Amino acid sequence: MDTALQIRDFLLTRRAKVTPEQVGLPRGTASRRVPGLRREEVAALAGVSTEWYTRLEKGHIAGVSKDVLHAVARALQLDEAETTHLFDLARSARAGRVARRSRRPQAAVEHPQVKDSLQRLLDSMTDAAAFIRDARLDVLAANALARALYHPAYEQARSDHRAPNLARFAFLDPRARTYYPDWEHLARSTVAVLRTEAGRAPHDTALSDLVGELAVRSEDFRELWANHDVLLHRRGVKSFAHPVVGRLEVEFDSLEVTADRRLTLTAYSAVPSSPSEDALRVLASWAATDGSPSAPGDVQDVPSSPAVGR
Repeated sequence: MDTALQIRDFLLTRRAKVTPEQVGLPRGTASRRVPGLRREEVAALAGVSTEWYTRLEKGHIAGVSKDVLHAVARALQLDEAETTHLFDLARSARAGRVARRSRRPQAAVEHPQVKDSLQRLLDSMTDAAAFIRDARLDVLAANALARALYHPAYEQARSDHRAPNLARFAFLDPRARTYYPDWEHLARSTVAVLRTEAGRAPHDTALSDLVGELAVRSEDFRELWANHDVLLHRRGVKSFAHPVVGRLEVEFDSLEVTADRRLTLTAYSAVPSSPSEDALRVLASWAATDGSPSAPGDVQDVPSSPAVGR
């Protein structure tokens, strides 16, 4: 992915979201030709010249100091995820400049592997649905409960002959819009996670291929991708409408795998004594009877038994 274009579009979209009133500037009587702040207003708030900020917005970020980047982040009222993304883009731009000067191609991003010890850790978590994904949202390892929870995604993976991918399932499988009761929020979050990773690893060809595939096949994805929103997906609440147990709501926590920072371990757990906890127990029982997939290519039919919590 072109880092300069990412920087330009990211700063343009962030600038368009900030109004003069939000930063204590008078709106004035003349009509504004652009939404949000003008370049000269951002430059003044950041303490730099308009010419300098204009160059920055055109993607010339490689030599910019951390102090200046923080000043621009404050001027644009960036949140933690957006500020991190801006610094990731600057880091990628510097790495690209070094590679060009040395005339060496940047190393391709290798697909991470999940160690057997991590799979054993997942399998030991019997009361939570736990899985390990990479930055492209490929599910690389999961325990039985997670495979049962994401049964439709594993079905799609079998037909595609590849690992389950949560972004591909969300945008390309029609079942996702009923499987996720709040599909619109899920879709925005999914795209924001991928956009965040695009700033960290712009030369990840597998990520670029995934984004290209989704952009070609999904108008919803194209529209959301153009927003340049980013997200640090650490914890929250997620709802499912599972074909076996019906509606359930779980809390999730996502942890970076320190042995390989490209991997994220996510665990879903239900509030004790809640209907969702009962639904997870039924799902675990179903998984134990070989109703859920044990691997991406081993998906069984979903029974048509009455669901819990409907």
